[in-house]
Formats: sequence, C-alpha cells, structure tokens
Amino acid sequence: MRTVVGLWRWRGNPLCRRTDRREAWLTLWAALLIVLGTPLAGWGGAEAAHEALLHTAQKQQRERQRIWATVEHVTVLPPLDSETETAAGAPNRNRVTAHWTGPDGSRHVGTVMLRHPVEPGSRFRVWADSHGRLTSRPMSARGADSYSLLAGLAAAAFTAGALEAGRRTTVRLLLRRRYARWDEEWGRIGPDWGRTGTSS
Repeated sequence: MRTVVGLWRWRGNPLCRRTDRREAWLTLWAALLIVLGTPLAGWGGAEAAHEALLHTAQKQQRERQRIWATVEHVTVLPPLDSETETAAGAPNRNRVTAHWTGPDGSRHVGTVMLRHPVEPGSRFRVWADSHGRLTSRPMSARGADSYSLLAGLAAAAFTAGALEAGRRTTVRLLLRRRYARWDEEWGRIGPDWGRTGTSS
C-alpha cells in the first residue's frame, strides 16, 4: 500500500513511468481482492464444509452405537518413553482381548487398547457400527463446527496466498519487461554515451 500511496503522490512527476502506474494499480487491486475476497472465500469454505461435516456427523450418530464388551485376556504394557519423560507415574497401557455382540446379533472377538486397568470377565463400553465392527466415537455437532471453522480458515489463507502469489508473479513479469526495454534503449543509445558531437 505504501507503493500505491507513494505513486499516487508522484503521479504528476515526468519520471513516473507507465510500468510504475501499472504496478501501483496491480498492488491496489490485489489488496482490495485480499481484503474483500479472503473473508468471502473463508465464509464459503466454512459453509460448504459445515454442511458436509454435519451430514457426516448425523450419519455416524445413526450408524454407530455404544455396546458392552467383555474382557477375556489382559496384557499390561509399559508406558511409552514420551509418557515417562512428561508425566511421572504415567498410566500403563492395557492390551485387552475381548468379545462382544454387535447390534445385528453377530458375535465378535478383537483387541483394544485401554488406559484404565481391567480384569478378565469385567465389561467396558466400545463404539461399534451396525455390523458390530469396532469404530471410533461418532462426530458431534460441536466437532463439525470446529472442523468447518478450520476449513474456512484454510480456504481464506489459501485465497490470500494465491492472490499474493499472482501479484508477485505479475510484478516479476513487469520487471522483466521493464529490464528488457532498458536493454533495448541502452543498446540504441549506449554507443553514443558521453559524446557531445563530432569534430569538423
């Protein structure tokens, strides 16, 4: 913007070239597009992502259920090195072999990792899909809001970066054209540089 303001004050100067004016207009338009277009792109990206994520969250909440699993065997694993370094007395990891019955009545056996201690025969809750396969917790509406906000911020940042990259590329092309013209002018007047005339 300083370039635009400076050239606006300097616009009447005979040394102000056409390429300087073009560069100033380019910077002004790029700044306006970034100020106006970036929020619009962020809002549009957030809205589109929110609709898709909310649909996904609703689908997951319909298809996933919490069911009871029964412990068959427990293997206690030592804490990870990072946990040992960051927190004294970090909880052990329990590799649990358990069985459960899916919502469709099918029986399953699998291995899960638990932080809290369990004993063989005890029960704990797991998330499973309609066929009884273990899955993660379904996305909540609040999670959809958070992810859509991040998507909007990413869309806004991408738009601003693309506009700035386009401006820099165009300015670079203008500079190359300017230098090429200078080379042509220098090739035309260079041989006569410093001469005041020919002697008779």
